[in-house]
Amino acid sequence: WSEKLSDLAPALFVVECAREKVSVKEEILRQLDQVCGPDAVFASCTSCIPITRLGSVTGRPDRVIGTHFMNPAPLKDAVEVIRAPGTSERTVRRTTDLLAELGKQALVVRDAPGFVTNRVLMLTLNEAATVLGEGTADAETVDRVFQDCFGHPMGPLRTADLIGLDTVLDSLEVLREFTGDERFRPCALLARHVAEGNVGRKSGRGFHKYPAQRNRPEHHLVSRGGASHG
Repeated sequence: WSEKLSDLAPALFVVECAREKVSVKEEILRQLDQVCGPDAVFASCTSCIPITRLGSVTGRPDRVIGTHFMNPAPLKDAVEVIRAPGTSERTVRRTTDLLAELGKQALVVRDAPGFVTNRVLMLTLNEAATVLGEGTADAETVDRVFQDCFGHPMGPLRTADLIGLDTVLDSLEVLREFTGDERFRPCALLARHVAEGNVGRKSGRGFHKYPAQRNRPEHHLVSRGGASHG
């Protein structure tokens, strides 16, 4: 591991896993564009930001692609791969080949805010938090409805806690910005939890309570060999 971007100069494939903030990801990609060789592919593990927007800050939009790893990444077999209009066929092929080497199935979708997964999922998580905040049911019951009625492995509130409520909040704000749709406005309960630092499993409390965990460092840049979605 290294904290120096310059150490990524020889990399041919770099996965960016920074916080879901447009400005943060754009700055990292700008710097990578200066550091890495012209043939390097940049794959963003963004949850919602259009790949076209991220590719536009580089001099290689044809070599920028989305690799949306699901959480927890080591246990999920599929990766949502986002192809922007400017992403080349060679870049798509290099990405899907690499994912196959990692034992992952690539599901290729077109570029759009939130893609397929989070365009749908974030609305569900936000509405589940709204239902909880309105007192329709407690957190355990909300999740049990989805588990027992729909067969979900975990309910929407535990899913949000696993993702991180701060990441859910950031994702909703990105979706609201890029779609202009007020349905993505974060509900009051979600915003309050984040403001109070109760962001889910990693903090020990979100919509549910969890055993205390040691703080783990966030890895923002991963060269060929692995990636995670946080």
